[in-house]
Amino acid sequence: MDVGALGKGRLVDLVAALVPGEVVVDASGDLAVRGMPQRVALEHPYDPRRAIGVVTVTDGALCASAANRRTWGDGLHHVLDARTGLPVRTVAATWALADSAMIADAAATALFFEGGPEFAHAHDVHWVRMLTDGRAEWSLGSRIERGEAELFT
Repeated sequence: MDVGALGKGRLVDLVAALVPGEVVVDASGDLAVRGMPQRVALEHPYDPRRAIGVVTVTDGALCASAANRRTWGDGLHHVLDARTGLPVRTVAATWALADSAMIADAAATALFFEGGPEFAHAHDVHWVRMLTDGRAEWSLGSRIERGEAELFT
C-alpha cells in the first residue's frame, strides 16, 4: 500500500503547470516533461549503476516504483499486499508512462499487483515491470517500434 502514490504525482503535475514553456520536474522517481524530449534510463533495481532500458519522454510523465526504495529492513519495502500485510515479493520495479504524473504514479504502484496491467490499459498508460526473478514484462510495443523506448536483454 503506497498512500502517496497519487499525491506525489499530483504535486509534480501542479508544479509543472506553474512553470511556463519547456519544463522538466523531477521528484525522485516521478518525472513530468513538457516541450522537449528527455531520454531517461530505467534503473536496474538490483544494481543502480545499470539500466534495464531507456525511454524518451516528451509532453508526459514517467513514474517509477521499486522494492529497493523506501525500505526499512531486509526484504521490507513500501508496497504492501493488503491480503497478507507483507511487502509484494513478485515484482522488483515498475515504470509507467502517462499524460499526467498522477496517473503514471498510480499505475506504477498498481503494477506491483495482479490487476496492474489492466489498470494501466484502462488509463492509457504504457509500462514496464521487472519481476523478482529478473524477467521483464511491458506494454511498450508501439513506443519501441517508434524508437521511443528500448529494453535491454
